[in-house]
Amino acid sequence: MNFENKTAIVTGGSRGIGLAIAKKLAQGGANIAVLYVGDESEGLNAKKELEQYGTKVEQYFCDISDFEGSKAVVEKVIDEFGGLDILVNNAGITRDKLILNMDEKDFDAVINVNLKGTFNMIKHTYKHFMKKRYGRIVSTSSIIGLVGNAGQANYAASKAGIIGLTKCVAKELAGRGVTANAVAPGYIGTDMTNVLSDKVKDAMKAQIPAKRIGTPEDVADVVAFLCSDEAAYVTGEVIRVDGGLAM
Repeated sequence: MNFENKTAIVTGGSRGIGLAIAKKLAQGGANIAVLYVGDESEGLNAKKELEQYGTKVEQYFCDISDFEGSKAVVEKVIDEFGGLDILVNNAGITRDKLILNMDEKDFDAVINVNLKGTFNMIKHTYKHFMKKRYGRIVSTSSIIGLVGNAGQANYAASKAGIIGLTKCVAKELAGRGVTANAVAPGYIGTDMTNVLSDKVKDAMKAQIPAKRIGTPEDVADVVAFLCSDEAAYVTGEVIRVDGGLAM
């Protein structure tokens, strides 16, 4: 897949699935704007890792739940890169608790980052894609948004909301040459799952028809396809990347 002369924003792009997606796009020739929160060293390390592919890479601190702050970052990216072609909404958080123990802050924090943050990024790139009559929007949902999970009501609601948001955006922008799709990963080997015991990991694998935990690259491969010109006639879709777990 060829992404030469294309520019992509990847939120949560400094590690895990986001970094794998940024790498895949950069390998195809895309210029990358990595949006991250947290320690600046993460953003700098991601930039250094991505620059090996020979494309333009910049990192930007961005709290995507902040409407005005994220707008300013998007405008800066478009100005510094001379445009935008791809938006990958990957940033997300968890605050897992049973509803019995979940307070309002736990619920609001997850909704504000995962769902409102995705809306903010789409909102701020919407007019640019419309005027350009081209764009690829890919957002990271989860199989939890499809099937639910005890102790993850806030996360499930946010990821289900991303699916509804994606379908609305797809219908609004299809006539402008802009596609909007979502991926729904299952159990993926990231920092979040790497800390689990071997016993827990084995129990996870036993539930997966493919008999393995997925990798960030498994997700990145699907996202790259949805960002490509080869996927021009694919929009409004939610593609599970879960080894068959949610069949």
